Amino acid sequence: MTLFRLDASIMPQTSASRELADLVEKEWTAAHPTSPVVRRDLAADPIPATAWQNAVTGGFTPEADRTDAQREAIALRTTLADELVNADAILFAIPLYNYGVSQHAKLWFDLAYTDPRIDPQGTALRGKPATLVTVLGGNYAAGTPKEGWDHSTPWLRRAFADVWGLDLRVVERPFTLVGVNPALDQFTELAAEIKQQAEAHARRSGQEIAERRGQGSAA
Repeated sequence: MTLFRLDASIMPQTSASRELADLVEKEWTAAHPTSPVVRRDLAADPIPATAWQNAVTGGFTPEADRTDAQREAIALRTTLADELVNADAILFAIPLYNYGVSQHAKLWFDLAYTDPRIDPQGTALRGKPATLVTVLGGNYAAGTPKEGWDHSTPWLRRAFADVWGLDLRVVERPFTLVGVNPALDQFTELAAEIKQQAEAHARRSGQEIAERRGQGSAA
């Protein structure tokens, strides 16, 4: 029984996404106290910017003719795919940056996606329980002034649930910049309520992926 956890926050000491993900992981660990958690931190160990290109071009190059960079990229993509394929459940903690998918999380996805085991035709991830924790500095929900400006969460849902076929839960916490940006001070009470709701959702999600995996193992 293994949980794979991916963190993408560039500010680990003050990360709201890591804080929520910790709650998910705590519930998993409570249900599976002897099970390992395999971690990948994209801030501490970022994917090289050229890795995806080298893995793709290396795939069209005979092995004997590959460059060292292509071999290294293919080896890294295999490691990334192994972490996903070998996990019993998956936890992603990926914040919204600049209204889109963070570049280091996108590099990770693109490189892992070149592995044939997790493409849509031969995915080894279909039905695997997973949680996506995402946080947003502002609020981009329906009816807000910046509705539709979050171009990260919908893409991540599509990539993880529809492309990879994961049994995905999404824990979302907006307004994390309340208390940091004075322009958002008017939303202090609402932000506190949203934070509590997100924390409760994170705990439930952790329990669900732990139970879901346990049921699968029993079967």
